Amino acid sequence: MKRKTLVPETVSEAPQDIAVPVKPQRDEFEIRKRNEKIKSIIFKILVYGILIFLSALVMFPFVVMVLDSFRTFAHYSASRLNIWPDPFTWENYRRVIAEVNILHGYLNTFIIIICELPCNLFFTSMAAFSFAKLRLKHKTFWLLFLLSGMMVPGAVLTMPRYFVYSKINWIDTFLPLIVPHLFSNAGRMFFFIQFMHGVPSEIFEAAKVDGCSYFKMHLMIMLPLLLPAVAAQAIFGFMGTWNDYFAPSIYLHKEEMYTLQVLLANFFTAYKAEGSFTVVFAGATLSCLPMIVLYLILQNYFIKSMAIGAVKG
Repeated sequence: MKRKTLVPETVSEAPQDIAVPVKPQRDEFEIRKRNEKIKSIIFKILVYGILIFLSALVMFPFVVMVLDSFRTFAHYSASRLNIWPDPFTWENYRRVIAEVNILHGYLNTFIIIICELPCNLFFTSMAAFSFAKLRLKHKTFWLLFLLSGMMVPGAVLTMPRYFVYSKINWIDTFLPLIVPHLFSNAGRMFFFIQFMHGVPSEIFEAAKVDGCSYFKMHLMIMLPLLLPAVAAQAIFGFMGTWNDYFAPSIYLHKEEMYTLQVLLANFFTAYKAEGSFTVVFAGATLSCLPMIVLYLILQNYFIKSMAIGAVKG
């Protein structure tokens, strides 16, 4: 009997002309990514354009003041608008330095700032540390009580303060400008409290277990972490004291005790009457120099303080 050989059936091949559809996912992803990139570039251009415009708007008066301080009075009085001084002269600065004891004004103002500002920063940071990290009874009430003092206008207390200072012979001294500001500044304390809330409390609990005192916690742990906020408040405090005209003009009557702003104000009064605004601009430029230098030194800390509460884990 013959055995039948099995012949495998041939599998018919699929026709070659049928195309398998493929979804263009890669092309869609690239198009979407390109569109997002274009939108991001447009957004950045708009944001930087607005920031540049606002910066120019803020800087324009200051730049005009500096340029006008190098003009002659005749060139400043001309009707046409000339941005650059022509001719360029230092005569206005020579008149300010010759007619105003500006170095003495610098010295008096720096004495007040050096005596008042460091102490105020240290003691307000201590008070903020107590409110932010210590467990105290009724501390919310006392914090609100201290902050409520900010609602009282300073001008209301001018006459009572002057009466008290005159009784204790503090008039014509720097004491009325230094002593009241050594320990108290509710706004600065509140600023430090908000910054300290971003510092983990576990650090101080561990330090307490190791036998660290509260004062040492503040001095060795909190203050180094608080440097950006301290630098920002140092800039604001320096500007406030440096530009203060109201208090020195009330408590200081002798010319040798005048701060820079009082000296320049008396000097400006005479030249404004003459219309010599170029000399006034020169004096104002000289009064701005220390603030600009301080900001350039502390600008990194100042920028860091804008991210209050951001703590790296």
